[in-house]
Amino acid sequence: MDELGIDTAERSRRWAATMSGPRVAGIQLAHVDSWAGPGSTSVVDRIEREGAQDVAMARLATRPHDAGDRLVDEPADPYRTCFERDRDRILHASAFRRLAGKTQVFVFPDDHQRTRLTHALEVAQVAVSISRALGLNVALTEAIALGHDCGHGPGGHASEDALTPYLPGGYDHATWGADVTLAPLNLCRETLDGIRNHSWSRPAPMTPEGEVVSWADRIAYVCHDFEDAVAAGIVSSSMLPAAVAELCGTSRSRQLGAFVHAMIEATVRTGRIGMVDDHAGALAAFRAFNYEHVYLRPASRIQAVAVIGLLQALVEHYADRPNLLEPPLDGYTPVQPTDGLIAGSPEAMHEAVRYVSGMTDRYACRQGMALLGWGPERLPQGVGSI
Repeated sequence: MDELGIDTAERSRRWAATMSGPRVAGIQLAHVDSWAGPGSTSVVDRIEREGAQDVAMARLATRPHDAGDRLVDEPADPYRTCFERDRDRILHASAFRRLAGKTQVFVFPDDHQRTRLTHALEVAQVAVSISRALGLNVALTEAIALGHDCGHGPGGHASEDALTPYLPGGYDHATWGADVTLAPLNLCRETLDGIRNHSWSRPAPMTPEGEVVSWADRIAYVCHDFEDAVAAGIVSSSMLPAAVAELCGTSRSRQLGAFVHAMIEATVRTGRIGMVDDHAGALAAFRAFNYEHVYLRPASRIQAVAVIGLLQALVEHYADRPNLLEPPLDGYTPVQPTDGLIAGSPEAMHEAVRYVSGMTDRYACRQGMALLGWGPERLPQGVGSI
């Protein structure tokens, strides 16, 4: 018994012995009373499923084919389509897991505020709802949505400003995510294109699924960032522009429903991925409201300055000491082995950016204290948005 009178050893023994189902025809069942099965002994393999999808999907939806169009050829999976494999690879990637510790709007988010990870999941839900209704490739849509922000650094969009000076052409989370962060996963060309071009400042994606994710990203963050700001007391629902409140309501669920339905209606009406004019105007007004009252308010600017200072100091520290760079995860191949990098060289700088951009908010702050000797007063404080 422990100090609370709980027999933890007995509980552990029971937990370890939970596979108590019977063995039937050489297989192990999970529960004592297990009964479930598909009702047949046939397998629906990948080729059969691809054929069914080809018939069911819209004319211009993206069809999966064999192992997919990948930089490095590999055998096809017997059961999963190429885009389902992409989705699964992203879900299991360390870069995707680390999104749980990266800023969406608030540094060090509390239990109910969004992180980059929950944002990606909400984008996937919105995008899949639209793609399914339009007969598009749901697996490709979900893969793009889950991977679209894996290139973000710690501290939100301020990280792009922080890291831009150290790279030719600057730092863009969309291109960095596709070309560096997720490159080791050997994803399909269509998946990488959707991730690379999900931002509206980039060229249009090559697939309708990528276009859907571009819209879903904006719909999701506009609605959930406003909800988080209301919960934090930064704004109130009554402040929302009348054009938004009257057309889409003040709750996230109503807003999401209105924007999703407006996309489906517009696409059915015209055959193009878009949104009904009135709702598109409301979405633009909603986003402008968030920028004025949430993203660019004084507290946000103060946090951005703190993030930029921290990340730039870390990049320069590591670029001068490349021996401190830890081995990359997920099979990433550095431009040069870290033990052969020359301090201060462009290669060392690239690897320093790669390493710092992959950090979570808290790890970056810990490294600032441990390596740079910074006190807590110099770090982002976790109050307000950036």
